[in-house]
Amino acid sequence: MTSSPARVRIVDSADVSTDAEIGDGSSIWHLAQVREGVRMGENCIVGRGAYIGTGVEMGDNCKVQNYALVYEPARLADGVFIGPAVVLTNDTYPRAINADGSLKSAHDWEPVGVTIGRGAAIGARSTCVAPVTIGAWATVAAGAVVVKDVPDYALMAGVPARRIGWVGESGVPLKAGDDDAVWVCPVTGDRFVESNGILTKEAA
Repeated sequence: MTSSPARVRIVDSADVSTDAEIGDGSSIWHLAQVREGVRMGENCIVGRGAYIGTGVEMGDNCKVQNYALVYEPARLADGVFIGPAVVLTNDTYPRAINADGSLKSAHDWEPVGVTIGRGAAIGARSTCVAPVTIGAWATVAAGAVVVKDVPDYALMAGVPARRIGWVGESGVPLKAGDDDAVWVCPVTGDRFVESNGILTKEAA
């Protein structure tokens, strides 16, 4: 493991590869597994029983809650929240065996990953089916199944997940503004403009 041991908290029951890079201030809790080649930024938290797959990349200040499964080659930007028991898949057409009945090996399929933008949140027990990209500051509701790319600031829910609204950087749903295309964050007052299914934050 690459980092100063004094600056990283890893409990005795966690399984962390010596080949993983763990940023200063990060904590890895009971029964979590962090595989070889993982690159984790500073001040990250990996909860009890969580799994971080080979070569996964995580930015700074990410939280992976208890029993979440982050399969390679997932890419998480800074400040991503992964809720309890979330699954980020990596096999588009999963099978245990080949067509001839032989057991599949690592060479019989090509892993594909989930990419998650800055500040996005994936709610408890939701599943993101690779390959999908979750936009910055988007929120996926608990129990949703994401099968298509998600735009920035989108609020997604359902099976399959559909956009049911917009959220700001505070995570609170946006309110309609003084124009049909304008949305406002009730917490920060930030204003956003919607155009063709894309939300853009107005400059301050």
